[in-house]
Amino acid sequence: MILTGRLALLTGLGVVPVVLLSAAGVDPWLAAACWLVLCAVLAGVDAAAAGDPRAIRVDRHIPARARLGELVETRLWLTNEGGRTVRGLVRDAWQPTAGAPDARLPVTLPPGERRMLEVPLLPRRRGERATQFVTVRSLGPLGLAGRQASLPSLGAVRVLPPFASRRYLPSRLVRLRELDGNTSVQVRGQGTEFDSLREYVRGDDVRSIDWRATARAGTTMLRTWRPERDRHVVVLIDTGRTSAARVGDGVRLDAAMEAALLLATLANRAGDHVHLVMFDRVVRARVTGVDGPALLPALVDAMAAVEPQLIDTDWDAAFAQVRAVTSRPALVVVLTAQDHPDAARGVLGSLGLVTHAARLVVATVTDTSLHALAAERGTGEQVYRAAAAERTLRDAAQVAAAIERAGGDAIADGPDELPPRVADRYLALKAAGRL
Repeated sequence: MILTGRLALLTGLGVVPVVLLSAAGVDPWLAAACWLVLCAVLAGVDAAAAGDPRAIRVDRHIPARARLGELVETRLWLTNEGGRTVRGLVRDAWQPTAGAPDARLPVTLPPGERRMLEVPLLPRRRGERATQFVTVRSLGPLGLAGRQASLPSLGAVRVLPPFASRRYLPSRLVRLRELDGNTSVQVRGQGTEFDSLREYVRGDDVRSIDWRATARAGTTMLRTWRPERDRHVVVLIDTGRTSAARVGDGVRLDAAMEAALLLATLANRAGDHVHLVMFDRVVRARVTGVDGPALLPALVDAMAAVEPQLIDTDWDAAFAQVRAVTSRPALVVVLTAQDHPDAARGVLGSLGLVTHAARLVVATVTDTSLHALAAERGTGEQVYRAAAAERTLRDAAQVAAAIERAGGDAIADGPDELPPRVADRYLALKAAGRL
């Protein structure tokens, strides 16, 4: 049995009859006791008259997947299989990070009838957001007391990464079409294949002149080349302790996912094969052998439940996973921290395992406000902050230089700027015939 605020109010109002009866000569303690007994009897009768919440059957309609930050419409269908009307409140017991409303939903459910209640969710974290039961509170006709039951009803929604960086995709697809169509590259590189012949115009590279075609046509003919398809792009995301650092409004791992999704979508449109490995000391997620329209759903589904692990990454094992994915020359993009020599020592020591057979890009999410902090020196506190910012920037520059000495490319930028920069580097490699 549950009690309501209305019963407390009724009990408090007993002061009035107790005072009146005391003035008439009645023992006030006896009057108060009688009033309390009356309130208890009314509450018991009211609870007994309430509909049985255990007689309600709960059915759900929940989308299987939703993006982080987007409103998710879920529905509860309640069917009263009992003999009394249930009047009261309903609450769906979602996890707090599912973003369910705090308010209880009022319901009036006559016997044998069915009602639908909408429970909107606004998830605040990726992964599986679940609920295991629905609590129904049935009140009596007087509203003084009632009955409550928690009805088992499992439900879950898989919250996917938001892929906010998709806003950069249209402009990069335009550049990709320029590379792969109207303006084919004119200088042959390792990652290009023959496209067509056309007449030479002033300014073209003379190294691409086809002398046999020139002899046949009677005019100077030029070979054009286009970026090869069916190349391999391996994205390795570090899920170790450095991925848990907060940068901007989120953690480094979330920004790394955004960069990986934009690059993967672009490479997939270019006809290349994309592989994903998320690793620290074990594989947290892996997507390989998936191409075409199925790639993006597979990637976001694999990423959804992955969280940063507070352990150091085993980089020898991580690059072994990269080699296991593909044995062919590939572009390997490593998304990890490169802002401190101590934190980057492991990855720097293992870069030689991949640079001899692949193009390597190491990208990290960094705090772009460090440059502004390093320039502010008006007060003593700002001087100390500037010194700390300069030290951080110097350490990051040392790590970037070490990556370049090992044969890789180092990219560092803010959470919003890193995804397009990684995509631009991929396009530049395509345009230069180096992929």
